[in-house]
Amino acid sequence: MSKTIHPLDTVLNFRMGFYSNQSLPSLGMLESSEISPSEWLAINQFLNDLKQIRATCISVYYPYGKGTETISLLQENKRSDVVEKIESKIEKRIAYLKENPTSAGKFTKTLCIFGWIHNGKIVIKEIGTSKELPYIYMQSKKPYLKPFGDVLKINHDVLLVTIDQKSARIQKFHGSQILQESRIKIDLQGRHRKGGQSQGRFLRARQTKIHVFFKKVANKVRTMDANSELVLLGGAGPAKTEFYDELNSDLVNKCRFVENLSFSTPMNEIHKKIIHHLYQHRKKYVSELLEKYEKLVKDGLTAKRNNVIYKALEIGAVDTLIVSANYHTNSQFKNIMKMLELAKNTSSKIEFAVSPKIIKKLELNNSVLAILRYKIK
Repeated sequence: MSKTIHPLDTVLNFRMGFYSNQSLPSLGMLESSEISPSEWLAINQFLNDLKQIRATCISVYYPYGKGTETISLLQENKRSDVVEKIESKIEKRIAYLKENPTSAGKFTKTLCIFGWIHNGKIVIKEIGTSKELPYIYMQSKKPYLKPFGDVLKINHDVLLVTIDQKSARIQKFHGSQILQESRIKIDLQGRHRKGGQSQGRFLRARQTKIHVFFKKVANKVRTMDANSELVLLGGAGPAKTEFYDELNSDLVNKCRFVENLSFSTPMNEIHKKIIHHLYQHRKKYVSELLEKYEKLVKDGLTAKRNNVIYKALEIGAVDTLIVSANYHTNSQFKNIMKMLELAKNTSSKIEFAVSPKIIKKLELNNSVLAILRYKIK
C-alpha cells in the first residue's frame, strides 16, 4: 500500500524547501485506472437524471459480451408481475445492445441498464462505460447507483478553494455540477510608497489585512462545507499554505493540496484534479475499512464465510459488506449477487473494492467480508 501524504506534511515540506520540482507529488495527473474527465462528465450528467427517480427500479450491470448470460439470469429469478414486465423490456434492450453497444467512453467494458414504471409506462435508460463495474442485478426502491460512486467516483461532494493573498474562489461541486460558488476579494497594496508610515508598519498592516481576509474565507468555507468529502486547496504563491492554518480540524482532515491550480485553470483540468483526488481518497477509505475489519475480528464482529454472511444478512446483523468489484469471477457470484440485494434492502452499507491488492485479499475469502452490528452464533 502506498504511503498517504498528509496535507500538513505537504505544508511543512513547502515551507522548509524539501520539495524540488522533480519531487513534488504529481497531483494533477490521471493514473491509468482513473476515468477520463469527458467520460466522468457524461456519466455524472446521466446519473443526475436517474437520481430524481423515486420508483421501484431494476438495476442491471453486466460485462460487455455477457448479454446472453445476463438475460438467462433475469429469466431464472421470478419476481412480481409488474417487475417481470420491466425485466422483459430490459431483456429486449440487452439483446439490442449486443449488436449496438453504447458507451460514454471510447469503448465499452460494462453496460448499465435501469428500468422502472412512470405514469403507467415502462421506462428504460442505459449507459456504457469503459471501466469494469461489478456485475449487478438488483430490485430496489430507486436506481442502484453505488458502483458508480465506489468505482468511478461519480456524484461526490467536493469543495474547491482557489486562493491568493487578495482573492479567493470557493466552488461546491456535486460530481461535475457546481452547486454553489462564492468569490471574496480585498484591496491590497503591493508595495510600500515613499512617505507616510514606515516600511515596518506598512508590512505589519498589510499582513494583518491578509490575515483578516483568510479568516473571512475560512468562515465562508465552513459555511459552504455541508459534509463535503474533500476540500481541495490550491492557488499561485504561498497563500494556500498560509490559509491552511485558518481551517478548523474537521476541514484540515478533509483538505488536500492541489498543484498547478489557478483562477484561469480550464474546467476540464479542474475535473481531472477532482477525479484524481477522489480516487486517492477512496483508496485510503477502503484501506482503513479493512484495518477496521481486522481489529474487530477478535471481538467476534466480523464474518468471512459466504454462508455465514448470508444468514447474518437475513437477520439484519450486517453493518458493512465489503465486496470485490471482480466478484463475478467467483464461482459463487450468483449467491453474492443475492447477498448484495439483501444488503441493500436491509440497510447494510455496501462498499466495493477495486484495489488489486485488496481484491486479492478478498478473493481468499470468496470475494466478500462483513462487519457485523452485533455478535451472531
